[in-house]
Amino acid sequence: MSCLVLGAREVEELLPVADCIDVMADALASLARGDVHQPLRTILRPPGATSVAALMPAYRGGDRPLHSLKALVLAPDNPTRGLDAHQGTVTLFDGVTGEVRAVLNASAVTAIRTAAVSGVATRLLARDDARELAILGAGVQARAHLEAMRAVRDFERIRVYAPTRAHAETLGVEVAASAEECVRGADVVVTATSSREPVLELEWLKDGAHVNAIGASTPDARELDARTLAAATLFVDRRESVVNESGDYLQALAEGAIAGEQHVAAELGEVLLGRHPGRTAAGEVTVFKSLGLAAEDLAAAEAVVARARERGVGVEIDL
Repeated sequence: MSCLVLGAREVEELLPVADCIDVMADALASLARGDVHQPLRTILRPPGATSVAALMPAYRGGDRPLHSLKALVLAPDNPTRGLDAHQGTVTLFDGVTGEVRAVLNASAVTAIRTAAVSGVATRLLARDDARELAILGAGVQARAHLEAMRAVRDFERIRVYAPTRAHAETLGVEVAASAEECVRGADVVVTATSSREPVLELEWLKDGAHVNAIGASTPDARELDARTLAAATLFVDRRESVVNESGDYLQALAEGAIAGEQHVAAELGEVLLGRHPGRTAAGEVTVFKSLGLAAEDLAAAEAVVARARERGVGVEIDL
């Protein structure tokens, strides 16, 4: 069996963020049904290294069994080099024979599927009349999230804040002078930063706001203050991931702001399957804490490969 190789530009062209939202909804529902198996990611932190590596495997059975493995290196200084902090590959393996079916650029897959999952969360949890959007951060994820948010709500005003104003200006929307100015009055807020300390405070949020918390994905990093997490109805991509990996959750727990896993209202997949109603009041503040899942990588990569083979895109090689 030949192996299809797809670069970043091909992935982006084949699966725009808006097209990936329904793909991610299906993936999250499948995960909640138990159709996909995935362990926690494995993190390698070499002593003295400035980068870390992560391995994220998943398996989906059924009529078309498929293994996937994302091998990723997170290099926090990459934005200063003009590069995405996430570098690596997503590999798809035949679920029966183990043959390598495809290798894709992981940076593009990660950016697209992460923003698309936030699109699912916003579609499920944000108020229908949401008209103002605030984005904290101006990197790869901020740009992808701008596209995702526009796909699910008709925003009349969009603001962005980043410490370097020139970076914020690249998004082509209104630039705020501070994080607080950006967030106040917003119906939907996206935190897509590399900060290790909170960048958002509860007092800044209006009643009924929805927050997509994207940037902090390790126990020692957080974007939300503990009071925000305590006051909000918390939704997650996967409980197991959040209680083991999320600094937003773990640090709020250590500070006594939340009681434990019972503070997690539901996984998005459970809302999609009707097991939880999602938002229950207009004035309720909702938070979606995203960690990023191997099941999402599998589904996004499979969708990209199907489109590539339909259109004759990419390079086929024999391994």
